[in-house]
Parts: sequence; C-alpha cells; structure tokens
Amino acid sequence: MAANGDAMSARVVLVLDEDPGRGERVAGALEVLDLQPLSMHDFLAGEAAGDWLAVVLGAVHSPDLLERLFDRLSGLRLRPPLLLLPGPREGLSAGRYPETLLWPLDYPLRREQLDELLQRALARHGESSTARTPLPNAPGPTGNSAAVQRLRRLIEQVAGHDTTVLLTGESGTGKEVAARAIHQLSRRRRGPFVALNCGAIPAELLESELFGHEKGAFTGALTARKGRFEIAEGGTLLLDEIGDMSMPMQVKLLRVLQERCFERVGGNQTIRCDVRVIAATHRDLEAAIRDNRFREDLYYRLNVFPIELPPLRERSEDLPALIAAILDELERTGRGRVSLAGDAIAALQRYPWPGNVRELHNLLERLAVLYPEDQVRAADLPAKYRPQIAVVDSEADERAMLGSVFATEPAEPDPVAEMAEAEAERAMLRARDDELPEAGIDLKEHMARIEVALIRAALARANGVVAHAAQYLGLRRTTLAEKLRKYGLDRDGTITDGELTDEVA
Repeated sequence: MAANGDAMSARVVLVLDEDPGRGERVAGALEVLDLQPLSMHDFLAGEAAGDWLAVVLGAVHSPDLLERLFDRLSGLRLRPPLLLLPGPREGLSAGRYPETLLWPLDYPLRREQLDELLQRALARHGESSTARTPLPNAPGPTGNSAAVQRLRRLIEQVAGHDTTVLLTGESGTGKEVAARAIHQLSRRRRGPFVALNCGAIPAELLESELFGHEKGAFTGALTARKGRFEIAEGGTLLLDEIGDMSMPMQVKLLRVLQERCFERVGGNQTIRCDVRVIAATHRDLEAAIRDNRFREDLYYRLNVFPIELPPLRERSEDLPALIAAILDELERTGRGRVSLAGDAIAALQRYPWPGNVRELHNLLERLAVLYPEDQVRAADLPAKYRPQIAVVDSEADERAMLGSVFATEPAEPDPVAEMAEAEAERAMLRARDDELPEAGIDLKEHMARIEVALIRAALARANGVVAHAAQYLGLRRTTLAEKLRKYGLDRDGTITDGELTDEVA
C-alpha cells in the first residue's frame, strides 16, 4: 500500500484511530472521495512510505504510537495537517505540532466539512508538489438537466474571480450549496467559508454578529468577540436572506463593501478585511427597492454577478439523482435507510415541490423513519405526494378509497382478489364450527391457515400495499410486515418458501 511519486502521495491519507470501527468508516469515506486511506496496521507494519496528504487522528491511548507518528512526520518534506477526531490522545501536547496544522474534524463525519478540509490539504500539498488535482464529487448542484448545466457553467465562470455574487431563487433551491461550490472552485478555497442567515438574527444583534464587539460595548459583552467578517478573513462570507436586513444595517454593510474596512461595536480601531461576499435571497429585491425596503445602491453593489437558481419543478428529471444523493447522505449520517420504488419516484416527479430541495430532503428523512430498511411505493407516500387522489371528507370515505388511489376508471373485477376473499370466508366458516373432528386437530396450524387466508385477502383488496392491508386487518404496518416474513409471503400473498407447514406456522 505504499504510495509512489508525488501524484500518488497527493492522494494518500493516514488514518490512526484505536477505535477500529470508526477507523474503518473514515477509511470508507475517504475511498468514496477517490483517496487512498492507510490504516494503523499499515503504519505499524512500516508500509506507510511516501508523503501524506493528511493524517486523520482519532483516539490514541499509546504515547509510543504518537511518538512514532511524530518521528515519521519529521522526516517528510511537507508536514501534513492533522484532522483531529473527537477522542483522547495521550502525548499530543500543546506545541508538539504547529497549531495551524491541527484541524478539528467532527464525527459522525459531515461530507461538507470533510470535503473542505481535504480541499485545503490538497491545495497546500499542491503548493509544494505542483499536483493540484481537484477532489471529485465536490459540493455543488446535483443533476444533469439543462438548468443545472447552465448553473454549473455560471458557477465555474465566476469562481475564479473575486466578484461579488447575488444568488436568487425560491426558498429551498440550494443557494448555500451553490455558494459553497463557488468557494471551493476559487483561489480562496484554503480559507474559511462562513455563512450567516441575516433573517435569523435580531436587527439589534446583527451588527455585532457581522463586525464583532469589544469588551463592555453593551450589556452582556463580557469579552471581546470577532464578527463574521474577521472569521471569514481570506475566505468567503455568505450573507443569506440579505433581503431581510434592516435599512440601518444596509448602510453599514454598504460601507464595508465599498471601503473594505469596518470597526467592531464599541471600538474605534479600523480593521481592514479581505473577504469575498456572496449574498443570497428568495425575495424580489427590485420590488423591495420600489417599496423603500432595500437600498438601491446596496443592490447594485451586490448584484455584480447574479445567478438565479431554478426551482425543483423546472428540473424534475434531476429528481432520481437528488433522491439517491439525499438517501445516501441519510444513511451515511445514521438517520435511516430506505429505498424508493420506481412508481414512487415517478409520483414525486409529478409533484410541484413548492418547498424545493429542502422539502424533498424533509420528506425522504420522514420516510426513512416511517419505513426503515424498506422500499416505499407510491401508495405509501403522504397523500399530497400521491397522483390522482381526491380529498376525502371523512374516515369512512378514506377507507373506501384505500386500494384504488391510482384508479382513473372503475376497476375490473380481480379474480385473484375474489379467490382470496372466498378462501378467507371459508376459513372463517371453518373457524366457527365448534365440532372437533374425531381425529382431533392441530390448533396451531389451523389458526395459522386462517391468519394467512385473511392476510392474503387483505393484500389482494389493497393491491399489494402493505400499509393499506394492515388497516383492513386492524394491525400496525410493522406488525403485518413481520407476519409476512414469518409466513414467507410476498406482497401479492404468494408463499415464497413453499406450502405452509407446521414450522413456518
């Protein structure tokens, strides 16, 4: 597993973590990013030769292990950053390694943070080795529709310049995702990316959030504090929901954009800043100007390079790719695992998505909770996402509609359903017969056959939709799913493991 040459060593990341499960998960995430992870076993076996892009350092209880690591690092021509996972590290004392190369890494891993740290490490490695290979799958708009391709071209065109960008579009279209993509494609990618939602901060606190404050500047200011402009120095500052900023704050922001300097609240020292500003809003700023709610001079200062993000309803062909990406993220972050059948995806492609990608993300996370480790069909979706479904006024009407939510005309008689219901009726009649046969009866098998017959009838009436069949039987969906597994039944009621026997019953 040794790395040979600069091109290969620029992709190698050493993972040292005495928590083997976590180490394996980190290594898997690095492989997804097309990097080459080296394990603690490789390091101890002496197979970790060559330079490293970075070292992911987790829990290390052995001081000898860290001693070997630092001895090895001292021999490298370019010291890599240490990406510090939460955990104890015996022997990593202050001053042991340059503080500028100690980069905290959250766990569970966040794709955006890991991408950003590795981009910084790769750019730093490139300064010495001239190998500036970009990481694949960098954050950005997902999909291949014409609208997304236009959006990518605009992002790539403006990323190389320090031009101020104004991102517009409906709420939930992914404006922060676009801003991060601009940052990571720019020369500022080694610097921080800082986002501030101007609409979420009270007007009286926004000045302090942006510019910082000195100790004693106001009640509660017990210490001096940096603002977002200082924190974003050398990088990118995203001012989200800029249209919600108060008029007095707009004047102060305009001065910073014009003069590239500011003072902290309660201070008199002028601080110069080198920050790229990206603004975003879902509001119509030109209408706000006409209503005297937004300054025209600030609008022209921000609107140097406008990018409008398309709503999801205008790029429905991207929905399968978006669903796959979001489901992968949910599984990776431990928020559930679920899959969508083709008819469910087709139904979602016909929905207008007023909440855009944010609404899609929320729906998929809800489905992952409702149907864990299961496949969701169109009929399992919440009512408003299903096609051709009428509004019902009563519980009785809703029950009457179950099993026919996709019908556009009266359904033909289903012989399979009729046979299943007839079998269920015969089973019930046999169950009511209180005469015990002369030879006796296997009660367990007899009751199992009745249960299977009723489950088949419910599935037939519900067109194979487990959730609806469960309602017919007065069961929870998970309980019915467990019974299907117990008896080896498919959704259409057929037994997959052969005829019912005493053992499966």
